[in-house]
Amino acid sequence: MLSTGLFDYDLPDELIARFPAERRDGSRMMVLDRKSGESVILPFPAIKEFLSPGDALICNNTRVLAGRMYGRKQLPDGTHGAHFELLLLAADDKTPGVWQVMLKPGKRALPGVRVTLASVDGTLNEFGDFFTVLGKNDDDTYQIQFNVTDVDLLQARYGQIPLPPYLRREAQTSDAERYQTVYARCPGAVAAPTAGLHFTSAILDELRQKGVNVAELTLHVGAGTFLPVSVEDATKHHMHTENFSLPETTAALVNATHQNHHKVLAVGTTTVRVLETCAAADGTVTAKTGSTQIFLYPPYQPRAIDLLLTNFHLPKSTLLMLVSCFCPREMVLAAYEKAKMEKMRFYSYGDCMLLK
Repeated sequence: MLSTGLFDYDLPDELIARFPAERRDGSRMMVLDRKSGESVILPFPAIKEFLSPGDALICNNTRVLAGRMYGRKQLPDGTHGAHFELLLLAADDKTPGVWQVMLKPGKRALPGVRVTLASVDGTLNEFGDFFTVLGKNDDDTYQIQFNVTDVDLLQARYGQIPLPPYLRREAQTSDAERYQTVYARCPGAVAAPTAGLHFTSAILDELRQKGVNVAELTLHVGAGTFLPVSVEDATKHHMHTENFSLPETTAALVNATHQNHHKVLAVGTTTVRVLETCAAADGTVTAKTGSTQIFLYPPYQPRAIDLLLTNFHLPKSTLLMLVSCFCPREMVLAAYEKAKMEKMRFYSYGDCMLLK
């Protein structure tokens, strides 16, 4: 048994970062020594001081879908009724235009219902674009079919970046850039791999010039990343599934880095999930593409990773449990208490922590 309550903590509302820092690299970074438990708080660009020539920095190149859309139900008399909100989750591999989505209100999303896409305030679109509800899935998501197959076009017309619910605000124009990493290339996520939001192209270039090898993998962050663990015994939690790809070149770099006695830095918990999914007992990783439900919690010890860069996570979350695999839970929570005292900013748009 692993009590979920062991990973709880109180956070003042004012420490939730509801907007990004003025500059991408303008956040603070708590550096936590995993052996001693001692920590210092530095400007984020100081991350360059903790990597040496021959080390590897591995990041997640997923791109967040502009997947929050709104619409109104088509009525038989040609008018429109109930308002709907949808969140794109994943495209159907076989049928263009068919998607798995989350829909609100679910009680009105009956099979055959047609919904005309609209703006947030309910203003109907001028193109006649709509979707049809095909049915409900066992996990309370839905299958829908758009009237066109070019869903990229629909995202451009109606889509918003789906900000985390705890930000309690609608997306603004600036979020389309700031809630993506500078290396985001592969569309498919419903949330950003937020540890990577701090990097600028200039910092990455400086690391490369220093001799640090930078490589990518992909994990499409799913909506389940925001769900707290609701069961008393965390080991009974049903972990969500996320699709990933670890390329041959990245796997080879991780293995060569360790063979040459250098360090691997994982940028974010999503990168950890991929590397540990693909790691053997000796830390060797194998290139793979597929899906993972890996749930990392103490006393698990990471096999393929030496350093972790991560943001501050929600209480009772699987992500906080994952971080507690890198050093004792008590040490992590003590660092969180220091972060609170120092008025560091928490969650997706907040400051970060380097575990070394």
